[in-house]
Amino acid sequence: MSGMSSMILVPLLPLAAALFIWVAGSHLRERQAWIGALPIGAAFAGAVLTLAAVSTQGPVSVRFYEPGAGGLALPVGFYFDRLSAVMMTLISLVGTLIYLYSTGHMHQDRGYHWYLGLIAFTTFVLLCMVSSANLVMLFVFWQLVSWLLFLLAHNHAHAGTLQGACRTFTLLRVGDAAFLAGIVLAHALYGTVEFQELFERAAAVPVVLSPLPGLEISGATAVSLLIFGGAMSKSAQFPLHIWLPHFLYAPTPVSALLHAGIINAGGFLLNRLAPLYGLSPTALHVIFAVGMLTTVLGASMMLVQNDIKKTLGFSTIGQMGYMIMECGLGAFALAVFHLIAHGLFKATAFLNCGDVICRVRQEPASPHARHAGAERDLPPFTWATGFLTTLMLPLVILLVTHGVLRIPLLESQGTVVFLFFIWVTSSQAILTLTRLRAVASWKVSAAMLVTLLFVVFTYLFAAEAFTHFLYPDPATVTRYFQAAALPGPLFDGLVVGTTLLIVLGWVYLYAQAHGRTMPLPAWVQALRVRLYVLLMNRLYIDALHDRLGRGIMRVAHALDKHSFGGSR
Repeated sequence: MSGMSSMILVPLLPLAAALFIWVAGSHLRERQAWIGALPIGAAFAGAVLTLAAVSTQGPVSVRFYEPGAGGLALPVGFYFDRLSAVMMTLISLVGTLIYLYSTGHMHQDRGYHWYLGLIAFTTFVLLCMVSSANLVMLFVFWQLVSWLLFLLAHNHAHAGTLQGACRTFTLLRVGDAAFLAGIVLAHALYGTVEFQELFERAAAVPVVLSPLPGLEISGATAVSLLIFGGAMSKSAQFPLHIWLPHFLYAPTPVSALLHAGIINAGGFLLNRLAPLYGLSPTALHVIFAVGMLTTVLGASMMLVQNDIKKTLGFSTIGQMGYMIMECGLGAFALAVFHLIAHGLFKATAFLNCGDVICRVRQEPASPHARHAGAERDLPPFTWATGFLTTLMLPLVILLVTHGVLRIPLLESQGTVVFLFFIWVTSSQAILTLTRLRAVASWKVSAAMLVTLLFVVFTYLFAAEAFTHFLYPDPATVTRYFQAAALPGPLFDGLVVGTTLLIVLGWVYLYAQAHGRTMPLPAWVQALRVRLYVLLMNRLYIDALHDRLGRGIMRVAHALDKHSFGGSR
């Protein structure tokens, strides 16, 4: 019972911190504001203990209310398992660090104490969301997060901030409407919103729907796709991604707090409902396509931004697409590993970004001018090391896995997915290191090899230890990969196409560093300029959304006027 009590305290401690801060108000000075971090830090310690407990003793269900005759037909409580415990640890850790950072970063702000209380309250809501016992409770806290994002924008007197907050709130409503429709449909088809019962009934009793004559869709697919709409909006998937760049007018600590469990909530939701998605290959294929498109567009638009926060914001959009794409490939555990690693990294990057912004505002001469010499050529030794490393890595992994570990690669797309993510990630990191032109060539080559080893062992940990931790049953993991398996020609084409792009990237990099660029036809040059302008303007999707919104408002006003006119 004591262990169960400590689990219940984990989400409640940040709530106590928020209430204390709001009650204390202006009486709480800057030097005393750090006291509010103590309950959130205690929640982190409790989350670690919860993670250890559920890892050894299994999931724990805590009920505050059981449905009875004539009462509320929905159980209320928490469900602590390995997934929720991992997310609680991430949320409470990032929440503690961001609260401490905000005590100094925001101390001159007029709404200082209200803002700190919101940080603690948001941590409470996120902890409750990831430990909810059923779909309805999860949706309630999911909704609260959407409202809190509007409040966390904070400086509503600034026109850009208010517009961004309203846009965020509106677009999240679109995904939330689909999410709610999925919950209603799940209850109508299976008679429950409890996670385990829902999974069992969906697997035991397949349901086929006919929304249109001649069109049939399984119940699991319909529910999965509707709920995925909620994941799309929260995790900024194309075309619902445009709220994130506009929301960056919010204080920088809020941008960091997004990565505690808000922007990556889509990955958590898909993992929470993984048994349901495992019943629908169609839903997984749609998720993969949306994630891949978001990854490409987010990374491309990131390259042409000239604002530090928007650069990080579009990077986050690309990474969230990466996470959703992993879920669509059946690599659910890899997606959780990705959202944890990216959450910690990007939250830190945004906090450092806040330091830079504060320094520039306080010191007009910052950033200081640097008298750097001309960029040196890319040494052949560095290029050869990176090129051979990125090309030989797939061959080495292929031989080891196929010859030593006896893994039938050609029969398992899931294995290829893990190996290919290792290769792509290490190639990206090694390509980045080629910019260290002022460092000795052998040092850069050594850094490439160390990076390679680090990425390989990290992904192998994710593939083996972390997958086994979240999904101990190997048959379950195999079933997810089989459900997500793409048609052979399409999968092979994606692998070969990405391989050629990486190889061409190395060739282009070497040729550009040594002035050996190939003359391009005029139409190719014009296409490059048009593509740059298109990406710089974010594919003009913001304008399309605005025009669509104005059209909907005109129709609504016309219907409203017609309705009132008819009633008279």
